Amino acid sequence: MQRELYEVEKDRFDLKDSSVYHLQGTWPKDYKAEAVLDGEPLPVVISAQERVSALERFKDLDLVNGERVQMEVRLPAELEGKKKLGIYAVKGGKRIQWFSASAVQLQKKQGKPQYFIESVEVESGEKLCRVRGWAAFDRPLTIRLEDRSRKKIPCEITRLKRVDVQNQYQETEIAEKSGFFFEFHYDSVKEFYIVFEAGNVRTLRLVHLQPQKRLAEKAAVYFRKGSRYMKLHGAAALTGKVFGKVMNRKNRPVDYSKWIVKHLPDKAELAEQRKTKFSWNPKISLVIPLYKTPEKYLQQLIDSIQAQTYENWELCLSDGSGADSPLSEFLTTMEKSDARIRVIRNAKALQIAENTNGAIRAATGDFIAFADHDDELTPDALFQCVKALNQEKEIKVLYSDEDKMSMDGHKFFQPHFKPDFNIDLLCTVNYICHLFVVKKELIDQVGMLRKEFDGAQDYDFVLRCVEAAGKEYIRHIPRILYHWRCHEDSTAENPESKMYAFDAGQRAIQAHYDRMGIPVEIQKGEYLGLYRTKFLWEEKPLISIIIPNKDHIDDLKRCIDSIEAKATYRNFEYVIVENNSEEQATFDYYRELEASNPKAHVVYWDGIFNYSAINNFGVSHAKGEYLLLLNNDTEIISPDCLEQLLGYCMRPDVGAVGARLYYEDDTVQHAGVVIGFGGIAGHCFVQQKRDATGYCHRIICAQDYSAVTAACMMVKREAFEKVGGLSEEFQVAFNDIDFCLRLGEAGYLVVYNPYAELYHYESKSRGLEDTPEKVARFNREIASFEKHWGKVLDKGDPYYNPNLTLDSQDFSLKRI
Repeated sequence: MQRELYEVEKDRFDLKDSSVYHLQGTWPKDYKAEAVLDGEPLPVVISAQERVSALERFKDLDLVNGERVQMEVRLPAELEGKKKLGIYAVKGGKRIQWFSASAVQLQKKQGKPQYFIESVEVESGEKLCRVRGWAAFDRPLTIRLEDRSRKKIPCEITRLKRVDVQNQYQETEIAEKSGFFFEFHYDSVKEFYIVFEAGNVRTLRLVHLQPQKRLAEKAAVYFRKGSRYMKLHGAAALTGKVFGKVMNRKNRPVDYSKWIVKHLPDKAELAEQRKTKFSWNPKISLVIPLYKTPEKYLQQLIDSIQAQTYENWELCLSDGSGADSPLSEFLTTMEKSDARIRVIRNAKALQIAENTNGAIRAATGDFIAFADHDDELTPDALFQCVKALNQEKEIKVLYSDEDKMSMDGHKFFQPHFKPDFNIDLLCTVNYICHLFVVKKELIDQVGMLRKEFDGAQDYDFVLRCVEAAGKEYIRHIPRILYHWRCHEDSTAENPESKMYAFDAGQRAIQAHYDRMGIPVEIQKGEYLGLYRTKFLWEEKPLISIIIPNKDHIDDLKRCIDSIEAKATYRNFEYVIVENNSEEQATFDYYRELEASNPKAHVVYWDGIFNYSAINNFGVSHAKGEYLLLLNNDTEIISPDCLEQLLGYCMRPDVGAVGARLYYEDDTVQHAGVVIGFGGIAGHCFVQQKRDATGYCHRIICAQDYSAVTAACMMVKREAFEKVGGLSEEFQVAFNDIDFCLRLGEAGYLVVYNPYAELYHYESKSRGLEDTPEKVARFNREIASFEKHWGKVLDKGDPYYNPNLTLDSQDFSLKRI
């Protein structure tokens, strides 16, 4: 096993007390810290690093013997004449160097403005340079550009709010807008300085524009990092790290900023779209509520709509800014510039629902598309919608994938690649969001936005639309068609700023279930914007827990004991299916169990091993209206595990419910199944840490999947019998996947509920076929699965996005 390495990730001087040096990074557990300057010990304080974001909370999941720490070292007031600072982790006789820096390096940074350059983009062809980053100091900072001769370069520098940077500096207040972005066209300039200045204190950062200089600069950075790494960890560790990076290059996550460029339509494709003649050209009305929108962003939105390759649209802008709207003159100009732009002026300021309704009332289109007042559409957005509508003219609701866009519009990030319609995911989070297109006749049926849900008015509206449309008339376009401009004050970046929106979301889901006649209580989830559904069924039906067993009585006893000790739901029976055990102790345990526990019944299967047949046999002896197929090597964790499974399973539209399972080392063993993983099917998020939440928090979201594992699967008996139980054609592999797909064909949903948690002590190497007979059987079952479900394999899992890879189970991007 590779030795765990401990590294400093951030280091800086305190802005209030320049003799204090702060460091953050990974540290060996149970080691003391020792700081030395030229052999003299220095005061040092070490503590667990405070978590300020979900990103920082989960990025250290691979640590085993380490922890994330923060450290304060007090340096002498005067560093002149000093040579070197060293920081060591000490335990017993062991001493590990963690950090070192020369006094000269420290002096250069002490008492100066601090900054970080996040990206420098140079487009040589257009002679354009873009830079983004942040800067912090205890006094107001000015930022400007200078050339080599220190002559000021004219350039508008946009300052951005950065909550994450503010959180780093707990010792003093820094400027709220500590982030910055600028771009400028250069001609003869080959390099320039970014100057960070506060009074007579300043720091310079040289930026090279020539490719060879930039490459040399990057090489120098790598050399310095490599040298320091080798000094701290040795030549062997450095070689291993370099080799690992080279070998794993193809396995690195795909950079979305590079991916999106290759997946947006190019000029030739857009030109072809403009020439396309559809048999049906429905009019699409884009409805957009405005409220004192910055003209710059509104203009960019309008530009993106006017750039659409499909031209039968109208833009309905409802200005809810009030009588003295700052947008009046701008909107008049826009209205005159394009006959397709309609402006609705309101005498008083309006809340968002009423404002949007004003735009809907003015719309004359066959379909209504919704957008926010400062976001952007891709140029093919409406074309892709109309293309889908021409393929299936009965569609009533459309939605697409989306991503986020920086305030300046140059950076795209956090793509949301969504599944096809997924009602239980929608009741957990408003994953549909943008782009959302609805048939006007459907809006006439369900009504417009409701002001009592302001803040989540779109969530309530989406739920009412999908209820009325029906699943068969809802379509998802798996393409990025919408760029969501990311505001610092948006609910996405600063959720606490709009708590009322999350309260309204909670009420919107509750209203949905109320309309469906299903008794529930909606609770807020682990993160704002996520919700949990607690079912309040009055009935307490009998659950038959079917547990196949062959010897392994320690596993079986642990499984049953965990249910007896922890489960708060008590109306159940055990049906233990004895499968050719050979040890006398097993049968002794059965007799003891049946004698001591009236809920337990042992039935005897004497055929060859066939997992499907064994479970079907167990069901034939079960009395319950609900069946829990459960492996003997499981152990429940959550006391309400049975209620969590039963709550969803009692819903009329649900056939089966699966749980979140962990290996004994607290990594994920099962969080839903995707058809296509590994060529056939596989579990989602395997071996991710227990506290991880996964792509778009999907690990902790209740949602529909094509399948869940039968290691712990609750099934409605009526549904089990309707599809004929587990197919005995699949003796060992794929029987649960096949069963779930047949439930789907029969019209039932298969739900994954992350709040039903169990350990599954299955060996991580299980499934390796180590005999010719097993290999032959496994290959037969693969062939059978491909024969039965070839269309699903070819078309792709509807609950997974085709832009995501099938080569791994972490929902990462498909390789370009």
